[in-house]
Amino acid sequence: MARFPAYALASVALVATSHAFAQSTVWRCLDDGRAHYTNIKKETEGKSCTVVSREVSVVSALPPAPAVAPVSTRPADFPRVDPATQRARDDTRRRILEEELSVEEKSLAAARAKLAEQESMRGGDERNYQKVLDRLHPFQEDVERHERNVSAIRKEIAGLR
Repeated sequence: MARFPAYALASVALVATSHAFAQSTVWRCLDDGRAHYTNIKKETEGKSCTVVSREVSVVSALPPAPAVAPVSTRPADFPRVDPATQRARDDTRRRILEEELSVEEKSLAAARAKLAEQESMRGGDERNYQKVLDRLHPFQEDVERHERNVSAIRKEIAGLR
């Protein structure tokens, strides 16, 4: 027989318990002329109660969501750009992004070189390794920032048509 972990047995017990509650009997009791509904048998003792249902149905009290108009609708007089103009704009955008990528990659290489230079140095006042980490931290942040920029530009270039 396979052994189940404790969490698996607990989840099975929870599902079985919640299912049992969903199948409980519901009573309608009259208290001083007011209707009171309950699924607890002890609350019905000594009161005039009748069984309403043997199964409980849960219905949302929220109204249905309104229908949303499609986003792609545009007015008839909306200005259109001819394909040649749009292609020229896309090419210009791609060229600008590739130039930015080139500059950012050069900055990343320079930041990595500065970090490597700082990592190779060790000052006499840095007996505590935390001082080394504190000194290197701005250089590491600079490298990480340039890596994020390169990644973002590449992602934007990949998204072009």
